[in-house]
Amino acid sequence: MLEVEILNMKLKNPVLLAAGVMGSTASSLNWAARNGVGGVVTKSFSLEPNKGYPNPTTVEVQGGIINAIGLSNPGVEAFKVELGRIDEKVPTIASLYGSSPEEFSLVAKKIEDMVDALELNVSCPHAMTGCGASIGQDPDLTGEMVRAVKKTVNVPVTVKLTPNVTDIVEIALAAQEAGADGLTLINSLGPGMCIDLETARPILSNRFGGMSGPAIKPIALRCVYQAYEAVKIPIIGVGGIMDHKDAVEFLYAGACSIQVGTAVMYQGLEVFQRICNGLESFMRDKEFNRVDEMVGLAHQD
Repeated sequence: MLEVEILNMKLKNPVLLAAGVMGSTASSLNWAARNGVGGVVTKSFSLEPNKGYPNPTTVEVQGGIINAIGLSNPGVEAFKVELGRIDEKVPTIASLYGSSPEEFSLVAKKIEDMVDALELNVSCPHAMTGCGASIGQDPDLTGEMVRAVKKTVNVPVTVKLTPNVTDIVEIALAAQEAGADGLTLINSLGPGMCIDLETARPILSNRFGGMSGPAIKPIALRCVYQAYEAVKIPIIGVGGIMDHKDAVEFLYAGACSIQVGTAVMYQGLEVFQRICNGLESFMRDKEFNRVDEMVGLAHQD
């Protein structure tokens, strides 16, 4: 009942682990797989190692989490070791980033044989200079990155877009026209900040960071809804999903599958099975036989 196919991957359910949460090591990704996810997305990594920002890098606020990790990672060569240790039965999407088409392509080429699909992170609101949202806010730059990677690899490519734009449809169409096989909507919102009342100083070392969690769900839903009406490629919905009801909303808005990240921090890995159980029960109650019967229902006349 919950099986879906997206980006040439057959998933036992539509719930994936989102990038950035428990995605740094094979052991944590395999652990997530054992707890019911349909597939996993790695933490974003780059060509060369990146230390990111010093602690503190995360702070809890009303409605979610603000983080400014700065895309820290050990670099693609070190990450390949972890990719090689992921259970081969686990559908795996590698999240990667770079500051140029050449960097994106080099990273993609090095790992394409080790994963089922790629997710291009062009949307991080707290990335180091030249990466992240500075790319994803420009339709031309987004298209350049996608075209470069698509010319280099044969695996499916999805693009993770930022909500911090005037027109999400313009960016979505640019990615599609450049050859993207799918879209992931959305990355964290912001940047935002939090100030310590005792010290009168910003809590995050970088001062500003991206917000995730329940508070951003309405914006994520709107982005998925708008993109669904404009593009013909599949959409993976992410942003503030905490339970099966949130998942259903994303499916109705037009997502073919979903990713869950911040909810793991609140509820533990049990959240995946909880969402799947709730979704299956909802589908039986509403007499849906397949997940794809729910996709886009909010667009009915």
